[in-house]
This record gives sequence, C-alpha cells and structure tokens, in this order.
Amino acid sequence: MFSALKNTFWLNAKNTLGWKTKRKIVVFAVDDYGNVRLASKQAREALDKAGLKVLSRFDAFDTLEDADDLSALFEVLTSVKDKNGRPAVFTPLALPMNIDFEQVIENRYSGFYNELLPVTFQKLPGYQGVFDLWREGMDKGIFVPEFHGREHLNLNVFRHLLQKRDPEIMANLSESSYTSISSVPFPNIGFTAAFQFEDFAENEHLKTVIREGVQAFEQVFGRRAVLFNAPCGQEHRILHGVLAEEGVRYIEKTIFYKEHQGGGRYKTIINHTGKKTQSDQTILVRNCVFEPTDDRGIDWVAFAMKQIEAAFRWNQPANISTHRVNFCGRIDQNNRRKGLTTLGALLKKITQKWPDVEFMTSAELGNLVSNNY
Repeated sequence: MFSALKNTFWLNAKNTLGWKTKRKIVVFAVDDYGNVRLASKQAREALDKAGLKVLSRFDAFDTLEDADDLSALFEVLTSVKDKNGRPAVFTPLALPMNIDFEQVIENRYSGFYNELLPVTFQKLPGYQGVFDLWREGMDKGIFVPEFHGREHLNLNVFRHLLQKRDPEIMANLSESSYTSISSVPFPNIGFTAAFQFEDFAENEHLKTVIREGVQAFEQVFGRRAVLFNAPCGQEHRILHGVLAEEGVRYIEKTIFYKEHQGGGRYKTIINHTGKKTQSDQTILVRNCVFEPTDDRGIDWVAFAMKQIEAAFRWNQPANISTHRVNFCGRIDQNNRRKGLTTLGALLKKITQKWPDVEFMTSAELGNLVSNNY
C-alpha cells in the first residue's frame, strides 16, 4: 500500500515544475542508435565461450540496427496517426562513429581508432542498404536523429584495458564487439559512459571529442544536431559551452542529476523542462520511461499510460525515454517482436485515449519550449 502511494506521489510530483502546455504532446527519445555493441549472434556465442558474462539485456541483445529492425519499427510507427495526421515519431539519440576494430588489431593494439557509421554498415555482414532506411525514416520525419556523443564508450577505460591486454577487451576486439566488460578499473566511470571522468581536467579532452562528434554527426546525417543527451546520461556542465558553440540548443537531463565534480565528489542538480543552462540552452527532462524488454514484472503499456496521464494532468509534455535494445532482433527475433508489439499496443492506447495527441521529435519539443509556445 505504501509503495503504491509513493509511486503515485512521484508520478505526479515530478511533473509539477517546468514548462506547461495544454497540448497533448508525446515524444520518444531513444538512446544508442548507430552504436556497435554486439556484432552478431555468433559474436555473443564466442564471448560466452571466452567466459564473458551477460551482465544486462544490452549484453545479450543490443546490436547495430539492421534492415529488419528498422522496417518493422517503421511499420509500427506508421500504424497510428495523431490529430494532425502524423505518424508516431522516434528521435534516435545516435552515435556517428564506432571503433575501427580492424585498425586497432592491425596496429598491434597500440591505440584507439574509429570510423564513420556508414563505413561500419558497409563492413559488417548483413547491413548493406541499412543506411538507405535511415534516410527514408529521416525523409518521412518519423526517425530524426540527434547527438548522443561521438562513440558510446569511455576512452580512458578502453585505452587502459587495451594497454594491459585485458582478456575481456581482447575477446571483444576479435569479435568486432564491445560489451560484457566487467573489469572497469575506475570507480567513477562506466565502460560505455563516454563523458564520465575521474579527474576533472579530463573534460578538456572531452571538449575535443564533442567537437569532433558534432562534426561527424553532420557528415553522416547531413545536418547539424541541435539536441544532446550523453551516453548513460552522464556529463559535466562544462561541456555544455562547447556544445552551444557547435549549435546544440537543447540538453536532455534527468530531474535529479548527480553531477561528478572529480575525485568521487558529486553535486545533486534539480532540472525541469524549460530550465536554462549557463550557455543559454534549454533543458528537456524525460519524465516517462518505457523499456518493454526489461523483464521486471511490469506491465509496460499500463505503466507508460500512467506516466503519460500524470504528465498531461500537470500540463506537461510526455517525454518518453527508451533504448534501441528494445527493438533489436538480430540476436533474437523474439526480443524485437516483444518490444514492437508492446510499442504498437501503447501507441494504439495513446491515440484512443487522447485523440488530440501530437507526436513530435525532441527538437520540435525543444523549439516549442524555448519559444514558450
């Protein structure tokens, strides 16, 4: 009883602050597109044999999106229409670069090398024509990417493990993958958290990573990104300035954010949609969560509907956070089927309950908030 009351309180309390609108706006912010985590089912099997454990569903199912993934996703998104006749929309938070596994190996593991996403699609078996589907989704306005960083990995972790020839990273490199890393040598850094650090001074190099990443994003997707969400949602505010210089106007954050100050010291920051950064960017808060392949005994459709209803009750947009892993089927088609079936059911319920709903991209929401429409 107490737990239910606590959950109900939080569903409403987190929507009390920030920008308000009477419009029924739904946004899907979807992390990790463009990132190679697992190269293939065979790679996962090889990593299993090498003793690398599946630490999460990301280690088990998360692969670069293939043609079947995108075609099936687009079919679900276009199965519904909002009040303006627009289909549902995904904003893929995307990475324009990946590890160049061949270069790392050919150069005798001497350092980190990367490559642009279209090159990755060309090199990995079974991905021919996938970038054409990306363009189709962008042209139709249902799959409109924004910036998630240059790559989805922490360079300090990668280089440290590479230098010591750690068995986990060596096994990953041989399988063109980067997953199931348990031997992270730094207490305040995750192996996929690109902008985490131990020493605050590391942010100077991370500024360079940001600049190169935004430029690579434009090269890959044909336009500048205007919105940023960091891998694992972790970065220091000092990076917002260089993002602003590169044209990024919107920053996605959580409501309560523990910002690392260096040396294991953290500062809690409270965010709300419409709050301004020190660089005059507009913050957008994701106030709903939808992770349909995360088996925690949750009815994800019912839970998402409760969150959306609470957002609308307080005149907030429903900014839904989710991940690509929910819609990946290259390792196991049942994973994609479950994720997309649940997504389709949610979209149907949304359009039935709120006929005046409006689907839009994260950047379109940012434009409304920043202009106070």
